Amino acid sequence: MKRPFAILFCAAALLLGGCSQEEDTLSGQREKLVSYLERTHSPSLIPDTSVEEGSQLPFYTVAGNSVYRYIQNVYDPDRANRPEVGENSTVAITFRAYVFEFSNITDSTFPFWSNDPLLESAYQELGLSVGEGGWTFEPLHVSMNGNILNGLRLALLGCREGDDVEAYMTYNMAYGDSSFSTIPSESPIAWFFTVDAVE
Repeated sequence: MKRPFAILFCAAALLLGGCSQEEDTLSGQREKLVSYLERTHSPSLIPDTSVEEGSQLPFYTVAGNSVYRYIQNVYDPDRANRPEVGENSTVAITFRAYVFEFSNITDSTFPFWSNDPLLESAYQELGLSVGEGGWTFEPLHVSMNGNILNGLRLALLGCREGDDVEAYMTYNMAYGDSSFSTIPSESPIAWFFTVDAVE
């Protein structure tokens, strides 16, 4: 009788340990993302909850507890007149997507996927041909109620046409705990995108 109880106890401990490890990973990624945005990012950002009325300080918002978004042109006086991304919108974006290493992304950081025409010409100058591997350098059309990454959906909601956006997300909002193509498992992801059109 004691033996089955011991087996069940060990199995329960392993299950709980797995959950705890997953939460530790998520918690650690969240902490590192906040630290990066507030200390390393240029410009340094503050959470939107700390923005005082009338302030022009750059800030980030958090969606779903795991998607951190910075809209570079949020204080543009004409922004409120542009179409806003909603639950049923179709959005065209030009983007660069990176495995995020909690450090600044520079021009020499290679994205795992992009449709930015500036990259196409830069890569051609270097003799690289990423377009032949399935990349297209046309705007990506995203249906908000279609099959897209949850983190990208959360990052797009509330954006407006013409916005320049940086979105950082923990692995559970991106590709999860399995490897996907060249993306290692449990990788935080950064999407840099411009909202070209909203329908």
